[in-house]
Amino acid sequence: MRFQVASDQSLLVYFDPAAKKGEAEGPPPKEQITLEAREQVRRLLRLLELEPIVGVRNLHPAYGSLLIKFDALKLRHDELENLLRTYVERMRSVALPEPRLVEIPVCYGGEYGPDLNEVAELHQMTVEQAIELHASARYLVYFLGFAPGFAYLGDVDEQLATPRLPSPRKSVPAGSVGIAGRQTGVYPISTPGGWRLLGRTPLKMFQPDRAQMSLLALGDRVRFVPIAPQQFVKLALGNA
Repeated sequence: MRFQVASDQSLLVYFDPAAKKGEAEGPPPKEQITLEAREQVRRLLRLLELEPIVGVRNLHPAYGSLLIKFDALKLRHDELENLLRTYVERMRSVALPEPRLVEIPVCYGGEYGPDLNEVAELHQMTVEQAIELHASARYLVYFLGFAPGFAYLGDVDEQLATPRLPSPRKSVPAGSVGIAGRQTGVYPISTPGGWRLLGRTPLKMFQPDRAQMSLLALGDRVRFVPIAPQQFVKLALGNA
């Protein structure tokens, strides 16, 4: 565990299983994408939700870190760090909610997945093989960010891992399913983006009028289910 001042009103908590004990100085470490670090982030986040610290305003989890924003009139960095150390000592005993398995229908290729053919060609495989690789895995929701309801999912099979586009698109349609490296995710709203688009889902990933605004939550498991264009249109009409 490592603490890093992020601003005059925020503190970062890093979890890195590979870090040397007592290491605390120097530049921020490169964030590690490991299941162990992710589990530690999830446990600390859950404990802070159950037992809020007075003065803490927002909690922002990432792959192996937790950004904590606070009221500088009520807390100082060193005070918050001392409080968090007591939380870390107890977080192993926190009971986490059972993860859900969420199935997301996806129409792959064509107008819905304009980058699918290129991704398949880059990896010297057929389009069908690329779809099978992407749809056969169960992905973990590491955290939400970038846009409301955007879940960072991992891990994409190494055979399919593909870098972002050299230049991002000015507009990516809502529901687009993309990959970037070994990450995959669904764009919840129309927004600029540089991920390689493999398909699109008719489901609404983010709805502010729902009790749980985001369809996905931290710790969920996700499986993509291929559907035909006709099914996409039918489901899209039903979700309109």
